[in-house]
Amino acid sequence: MDRNLELEVELPAESTDVRRGGSAWALYAIGIAFSVFQIWTAAYSPISSLVVRSVHVGFLVLMIFGISAELTKNKAHATLLWSLGILGFVLGLYHWVYETEIMLRSGIPSMTDLVIGVIVIILVFDATRRLMGWALPILCGLALLYGLFGEYLPGALATRGYGLDQIIEQMFMGTEGIYGTPIYVSSTYIFLFILFGTFLERAGMIKLFTDVSMGLVGHLKGGPAKVSVFSSGLMGTINGSGVANVVTTGQFTIPLMKRFGYSSVFSGAVEATSSMGGQIMPPVMGAVAFIMAETLGVPYVEIVKAAIIPALLYFAAAFWAVHLEAGHKNLRGLPKEMCPSAWGALKAGWYLILPLAILVYLLFSGYTPLFSGTVGLALTIVLILGAAIALNLSGTALRVIFWVVLGLLCGSFFEFGITAIGLIIIALIAGNLFVKGGRETVRLSVDSLAEGARHAVSVGIACAIVGVLIGIFTLTGVAVQFAEMILAFGRSSLFLSLVLTMIACLLLGTGLPTIPNYIITSAIAAPALLELGVPLLVSHMFVFYFGIMADLTPPVALAAFAAAPIARASGMAIGWQASKIAIPGYVVPFMAVYDPALMAQTGDWLATAYMAFKAIVSIGLWGAAMVGFLHTKLNWPERIWATAAAFLLVLALPITDELGFGLGFLFIVWHWWRSRGATQSEPA
Repeated sequence: MDRNLELEVELPAESTDVRRGGSAWALYAIGIAFSVFQIWTAAYSPISSLVVRSVHVGFLVLMIFGISAELTKNKAHATLLWSLGILGFVLGLYHWVYETEIMLRSGIPSMTDLVIGVIVIILVFDATRRLMGWALPILCGLALLYGLFGEYLPGALATRGYGLDQIIEQMFMGTEGIYGTPIYVSSTYIFLFILFGTFLERAGMIKLFTDVSMGLVGHLKGGPAKVSVFSSGLMGTINGSGVANVVTTGQFTIPLMKRFGYSSVFSGAVEATSSMGGQIMPPVMGAVAFIMAETLGVPYVEIVKAAIIPALLYFAAAFWAVHLEAGHKNLRGLPKEMCPSAWGALKAGWYLILPLAILVYLLFSGYTPLFSGTVGLALTIVLILGAAIALNLSGTALRVIFWVVLGLLCGSFFEFGITAIGLIIIALIAGNLFVKGGRETVRLSVDSLAEGARHAVSVGIACAIVGVLIGIFTLTGVAVQFAEMILAFGRSSLFLSLVLTMIACLLLGTGLPTIPNYIITSAIAAPALLELGVPLLVSHMFVFYFGIMADLTPPVALAAFAAAPIARASGMAIGWQASKIAIPGYVVPFMAVYDPALMAQTGDWLATAYMAFKAIVSIGLWGAAMVGFLHTKLNWPERIWATAAAFLLVLALPITDELGFGLGFLFIVWHWWRSRGATQSEPA
């Protein structure tokens, strides 16, 4: 994998200067054009969905080859790469120019269609390889070969045979291949929400979250590690990228944890675990939530409702683990005077919270993610601009008048339907003409447009190429074979089927990002779990969570290796430690399968409350067993005892809850009795 290229896209805005000289200027302009195109189509819907998808892929190819050209020192090679990128973008306009003709000859593609289709597929494969390495292109390439030559395979694997023209038409001409559901979601919801998060990050949301976290928990026992968990959970609400969270918040939290006594490995593991949890924290959820909602045909808010309790449990587990580790090593928090005021931070940056609050309100009020994201993005710019202008006004009365006028303007957005584009233009013009703070906001906004496009590239190209795999699944029906294998296991044991699905997700996750991992495994395994009686949404959440856990699970553990250079420790060691801290992340999905009330799927809130309580008790026992500490150090029989009690609470078989609660209660009583007179500073 070209690690430099991947990091160029994944690094946070503060770490890169998007306006450097040379070809970076071209990339800067392309990023702005890409973002403006996406906002324009989201606000007005002026062209068909297929055309938006095609142009979206064209922009992705252009930006990836442009980034590759920027990194190479060979001018001839750079020229070739730019030429390929421009070719990909021009071919992305093919559906726009010839949309009517393509529809009229549906099913009988012309030679031009086939040639252009082959070129676009090759460019998408090569762009993915350059950005994400070989794993995903090889997997999708094998799927293409299966579609072409599957008729020669033996037994149940054999297909009826498909010609090259059928394969290319499936991949390129319609909405079943490259331009399928994943790229549709990327070109609408995902891009807008990534842009939304980028605006907030560049406006100071990272500092706000960090200051609030420091003020609330920094002075507590083990405070630096708790700051990492808390701030990463907050960051997850606007940024669904685990690796990006590691390199963003980790630059501050990992050295802080090390300075106050945590080991390098544990510090990196806490940050990796917390950052990956951002992908399950609503409302963004690593963009998978939007794909899931579109795939299942359910309102986005239903995905959020199902995810919220497991997400809170995940972060509670990480918080509990660092608390126990602090007690084990007698680690103190930050001095109170070193911690900023949480209330003071909120008073200074309250306007940054409003767009996020409005976004959540709109989503829970039944508005579409596309509308909510567009409104949230527009109000982000308006409120940031308003703060910049207000800070330059003298006198309390002037500031009050200004905010009232701005509030009325925002209110008119809902009342009279002023478009997001118009509101953004008003904000930019007003800021540029009147005050220095407004001009700075304009610069921040334009830089965010460019940077947001670069952040969206890795997600978008993964959605494009994974459409190849989904297209072959649809064409050949091969997913049925795997589903039947899971069903065969499930007839004897649902648990074995779940374990098999978990292993498939973890193995795929060793080479694939979360989004393609989810798309592939949900297409294969989720229908089989549904046949075994697992609710559809729960089955999709199951594969989604284990796709995320793959980034913490060695040998690959991308989040752990991202934390390694900051922590100055082995990525593999960090991965194993992170897996221990995140053990509830492996457990909660199983609990939800055995009792969907944990994901609020039964409509019985008492049952949901009971499941949440049971999960908290189980997490508490898991954490004590993994860290080896509760009130004092646990011996091995006690750790095994706590593990057995926690495992029984996971199952939903007759009397397992009773046994789990009973063993857990006896364990706590025994440990309390044994540890009387012992101190928390007892040596390990």
